[in-house]
Amino acid sequence: MLAEMIQRLFERSLDGAAQAQARDGGWNAALWVEIAEMGLPLALLSEEQGGFGLSMAEQSEALTLLGKLAVPLPVAETMGANRLLAKAGLPLADGPAGLARADHLTLENGILTGRVERVAWGENLDCLALAVGDTLYRVPRGGWSLAEPGFAVNFHPRPALQIRWEVDAQAPAPHCPLAEGATLRAHQIAGAIEAALDMTLDHTATRVQFGKPLQKNQVVQHELAKLAGELACATAAAGLAAEALERGDALGVAAGSLRAREAAGTAAGIATQMHGAIGFTREHDLHLFTTSLWAWRDEFGGQVFWAKLLGKAAMEAGGDGYWPMVTAL
Repeated sequence: MLAEMIQRLFERSLDGAAQAQARDGGWNAALWVEIAEMGLPLALLSEEQGGFGLSMAEQSEALTLLGKLAVPLPVAETMGANRLLAKAGLPLADGPAGLARADHLTLENGILTGRVERVAWGENLDCLALAVGDTLYRVPRGGWSLAEPGFAVNFHPRPALQIRWEVDAQAPAPHCPLAEGATLRAHQIAGAIEAALDMTLDHTATRVQFGKPLQKNQVVQHELAKLAGELACATAAAGLAAEALERGDALGVAAGSLRAREAAGTAAGIATQMHGAIGFTREHDLHLFTTSLWAWRDEFGGQVFWAKLLGKAAMEAGGDGYWPMVTAL
């Protein structure tokens, strides 16, 4: 039911003008009001916490749909931040929220200071669920200023924030915000790949070259099969990450996130190639998904961070422990 509500909302309110506004760095306040009224920022919480009490499958469906619709607001981040804040026993966000980890920040005389890089829609957030080491802070909007503008590959704002805040809300971190964010991004990646596959199937079925649809060429069929395979892998990887996050397994999150990120790059390349030059243009909606795939692939740790985590665990497991480590994921 929630997925149907999300679908109806964004089909009604998310049009080309709204996407163009986001690409230009503009905040769609009216759309956020609709999102908040639906209760989406609290959707991942239990009913006791004020949320929807969704099953894991329902959570995954909703998060994947946010990627499939290329929603240009920090909806997933806010959902994840509220889940993390709720688990930590901290106040929930009153509006859009972000996730970050910055172990280099300093706490002196009760003042938290330092710079946090590339925060999605940082200027428009109500609060930031920020981890420094094993401590989670709920930093309110008044606790930071804009350090430097920045943008992701999909042109959405990713500014650097200068934190200077007198700490009044902290707790032990239930899990790392990077793990939370990586799991969210894995689902969004799966959704964006699904949208790209649908568009690519339609394009290759209707585009005629040498007297026949592109889809009739064997080499194109091979690429379409590979693209469908990447969707299957990304979907399974997102599920793996979600299950691992639930049980507090960082290695499982790493494995799922890493495979989804790999799928993002491969799928974006295939979809773009199958569309030809038009796939690069703003006139074609494919770019909404390919640029988001490239952006999401590099956020909340990126491929290198999670690959190093897995690699270190494999080295420490040694020859005898490697296979049990893999099968436990």
